[in-house]
Amino acid sequence: MITSRRHLLAAGAAASMTLAVSATPGRTSNAARFSLAYAPHEGSFASRGDVLEQIAFAADQGFTAWEDNKARDRPIAQQAQMAKALAQRNMKMGVFVASMPKWGQSRPWLGSDDGSERESFLADIAASVEVAKRLAASCITVVPGFLAPRIPLDIQTARIIDLMRRAGDIVAPHNLVLVMEPLNTLTDHPGVYLQTIAQGFAVARGVNSPSVKILADLYHAQIQAGNLIPTLEACWSEIAYLQFGDNPGRKEPTSGEINYAAIVRWLRARSFTGVIGMEHGNSLPGREGEDRVVAAYREIDRV
Repeated sequence: MITSRRHLLAAGAAASMTLAVSATPGRTSNAARFSLAYAPHEGSFASRGDVLEQIAFAADQGFTAWEDNKARDRPIAQQAQMAKALAQRNMKMGVFVASMPKWGQSRPWLGSDDGSERESFLADIAASVEVAKRLAASCITVVPGFLAPRIPLDIQTARIIDLMRRAGDIVAPHNLVLVMEPLNTLTDHPGVYLQTIAQGFAVARGVNSPSVKILADLYHAQIQAGNLIPTLEACWSEIAYLQFGDNPGRKEPTSGEINYAAIVRWLRARSFTGVIGMEHGNSLPGREGEDRVVAAYREIDRV
C-alpha cells in the first residue's frame, strides 16, 4: 500500500502528541524535546488560544524556544507575562524586531547623508534594550533600510558599517547582539540594502564587533542566492541566528524545495546551540496545519 507524505507527517505529529502532557507552570512536558532550539511564533498554533496558551502548547510538543517579531510593540505587562511563561517552561526567547523599514515608503536610506534617519535608527536600538532585558532575549533583529538612489553602493556600505558600529556600542554593555537580516529582492522586498548573507558578512566584518552579527533567514537566502550550506560555511563566524522557511511559499520545512534535513545535520555537526526562528506560515489551515508543522520539524530533526 502506498502511504502519502501527508499521512506520514500526520502520523508523526500524532505520535509526538501522545507523549505530551499539559505544560503547567513549573512542570516539564513529557514530549521529546527537539535537538535544536526551533522557535515557533504567535500564529504557529493559533487554534490553541492566545500567545500564552500557544507558548504552553509549543512546550508540550517539545519546542524549546519562542520568537516574537512584534514583542517590542506589546504592552509591558504582556511582555512580562511572556517572559514568565517562557522561564517556567525553560524556553529560550528568540529575536524581536528593533528596527524595520517603512515598506510603503521605501525608507529609510541609512547609507545616505540623512543624519535624521540614522539617529532615528539608533533611537530604535536604544529603546529595544529594556524590552530585551524584560524578555531575556539575547538577539535583536535589524533591517538596515533601503538602497539610496544616486549614491554609490560602496559609500552606502561604509556609512552603514559606521552606523552599525554605533548601534553595537549601544547594546554591547547589555550583552546583546544585533542581528542584521538580509532580505530577498526577487519576491518580497525589492530595493532593500542588505540582500545576501555574503553582503551581511562584509558589513559585519567591517563593524568588527561581537554585538553586530547576521540573521541568516534561509527562505530569503534561497531565493536571492541559493548555495545555502557553502554560504553558511563561508560566513559562519558572523552568523548568530537562523530562521527557517521553505521556498516556494514560505511554509514549514518539507513543503518546498529546501533540504532542511541536510541543514540540520550541518548545524548539529557544528554543535549549534542558538535559536532557529520558524519564520513561516502553515501550509494547511487550522489544527491539521499545526499538526503538520510539528510533524515536519520531527522529520527534519530525526536525521
